[in-house]
Amino acid sequence: MDLASFITSVLTSFVIFVALVLVFTWLSRRPGNAPVYYPNLLLRGLDPWEGRGRGTRSPVGWIRDAISASEPDVVVAGGVDAAVYLVFLSSVLSILVYSGIVLLPVLLPVAATGRALVVIPPNPNNSSQSTQDFSPIERLGVGNVPERSMKLWAFLLSVYWVSFVTYFVLWKSYKHVSNLRTTARSTPDVKPEEFAVLVRNIPRPSPDETIKDFVDSYFRALHPNTFYRSMVVTDHTKADKIYQEIEGHKQKIARAEAIYANSKTESNPEGTKPTHRIGFLGLIGKKVDTIEYCSEQIKELLPKLEAEQKTTLHEKQQRAAIVVFNSRSAAASASQTLHAQVYDKWTVMEAPEPCQILWPNLPRNLYERQIRQSVVYVIVFLVVFFYMVPIAAIAAVTTLENLEKKLPFLKVVVEQPAIKTVLEAYLPQIALIVFLALLPTLLMFLSKQEGIPSQSHAVRAASGKYFYFIVFNVFLGYTLGSTLFKSLTTVLDHPSEIVDMLAKSLPGSATFFLTFVALKFFVGYGLELSRLVPLIIFHLKRKCLCKTEDDVKAAWAPGDLGYNTRVPNDMLIATVVLCYSVIAPLIIPFGVAYFALGWLIAKNQILRVYVRSYESYGRMWPHMHTRIIMALMVYQITMIGFIPLKKFYYAPVLVPLLPISIIFAYVCHMRFYPAFAKTPLEVVAQHDLKETPNMEAIYTSYIPPCLKPEKLEDLDAFEDAQSHTTSRAPSV
Repeated sequence: MDLASFITSVLTSFVIFVALVLVFTWLSRRPGNAPVYYPNLLLRGLDPWEGRGRGTRSPVGWIRDAISASEPDVVVAGGVDAAVYLVFLSSVLSILVYSGIVLLPVLLPVAATGRALVVIPPNPNNSSQSTQDFSPIERLGVGNVPERSMKLWAFLLSVYWVSFVTYFVLWKSYKHVSNLRTTARSTPDVKPEEFAVLVRNIPRPSPDETIKDFVDSYFRALHPNTFYRSMVVTDHTKADKIYQEIEGHKQKIARAEAIYANSKTESNPEGTKPTHRIGFLGLIGKKVDTIEYCSEQIKELLPKLEAEQKTTLHEKQQRAAIVVFNSRSAAASASQTLHAQVYDKWTVMEAPEPCQILWPNLPRNLYERQIRQSVVYVIVFLVVFFYMVPIAAIAAVTTLENLEKKLPFLKVVVEQPAIKTVLEAYLPQIALIVFLALLPTLLMFLSKQEGIPSQSHAVRAASGKYFYFIVFNVFLGYTLGSTLFKSLTTVLDHPSEIVDMLAKSLPGSATFFLTFVALKFFVGYGLELSRLVPLIIFHLKRKCLCKTEDDVKAAWAPGDLGYNTRVPNDMLIATVVLCYSVIAPLIIPFGVAYFALGWLIAKNQILRVYVRSYESYGRMWPHMHTRIIMALMVYQITMIGFIPLKKFYYAPVLVPLLPISIIFAYVCHMRFYPAFAKTPLEVVAQHDLKETPNMEAIYTSYIPPCLKPEKLEDLDAFEDAQSHTTSRAPSV
């Protein structure tokens, strides 16, 4: 890509971003759009414009609000996980800022004064010689430094600077997140998951004993003073299906009653009762009165649900259970205690939030989970490996030169100067972004198939898979794919020149990633802030589909941040910027802009838009920390392999960085991670509860909705999978 195309790409992205910010400012002022731009505030019962003057509704008012909000404000609005995500963004931002303070003023002059990328006139006597036109951007990188030049010391020492800056920032951030998690877990608020443990791998009871009785007797014997009650996990798939049918009919009745009420006018005071057909998709079959039909269906289904509830609780018990204790410290102690002599029996761990539990996965035993995990890892490996082919094809084919060769009829169009400049600036990046959008759903599905017990754990697992995929396929795949494709003829004719070709061509790939980062943070964050797509969808649903308040609320429900895709995409940018920070230092300001703007917009969205769907108290941070270390090691390996290509004799000086990174990661893991894997007793025991916990409410929160009776006082009718309550009073 030449300089004109690069500038066009950046300026166009910037103009689009400014336009989207202005659109956001205008649209967010309209009261009818409040459910799209302020759903978090509305759900918390706050007025989006309370205490906001005209100045705060200016194009930069949201920036002032986001900067002034404290970390406790973020925790209240989005939870600890959201606050930890902002710590992640600010940590990478700090790494890039501290690195850029040294690298930009030192490396850019050194690279600019090099003379390695000087165009040599072709020699008519050497047919194998090729010429290349280097852009000014490429001449500001290490590729412009001559081989064996002592100037390479500046680039070599810069790798050490970036590495130690990363160690310093990550250590401080780990301590901060650890303290943040401790503060959140030691609050006096009553949380059901703090009083419960999840028990898996329960042995088979004797034929004359139920699993419920087996669990009760086991935990009463081991925890006689703190055991409160247990609930055996059941296979409630059929009951849940009936329950969902009933809920669906209730929603149809509510919508039909709203339509019926709106149909009553002065000319038609009786109104018109809504009808529908009961055949395929409501297109064929007998036409019936919707309200009467759905009411009859509910009457028929309720006895079936009650019968299935009893059958499920009595006959479909499985070898997993939720055990509730009468104090937080007792539950925390039990979750960290080895209960059985054999590792694959009576596995006890901290219980997830009730809303997070993946019920089908709880009964899976240890060996089944390990087999499933191995199969999933093999599938993910194959996905990563075989996705390299289309990624490399995209990198190679989505250039104008190759498109003209493969599709000659496009030559007339792409030869137009204006069209050619725009296509060169955006075509490969857009193709890559669209291609990557197809993957996260598959990885989330695979993660859940491992037997993971909670939604947050599945998100962390999917995030890790997606990170390794995009680093391997996008970063390495595009770099090597584009380099080898462009010089394929040279490689085939002169295989011995592949090393020299990589040394000269690898820095040139930085131009693609410069525009890729610019497109991601200008256009991507502009769309995130403006929320044009959710706005259009909301108004279409409200006008065409929504008949009740519940329909309207469902239409604007924003969901959470989507950590399983957001974090890996941020890590891709971090990996790219780190790896090219020394090869092409000009990428550092783009990385700083990406994470600074990302932090600002993410904070605004957390405070006003997104609603947490679960709370894991920052359990994502150790994974974020590990991914940053992995990105750093990819960077170090890249430089260890690249500097020798410049025939610099002192390149082995970089080798110690890899063991240093491994040691640093190990020390952080040993010092901080145990407090994330398990809740320390001093955290849950050092503060009194705000109120005496309602143990029955805590227990009831873990009953699946499809197994709850219409009246909670009827719970005693469902004792087959539930133990009797002990008489001991609850404590902290």
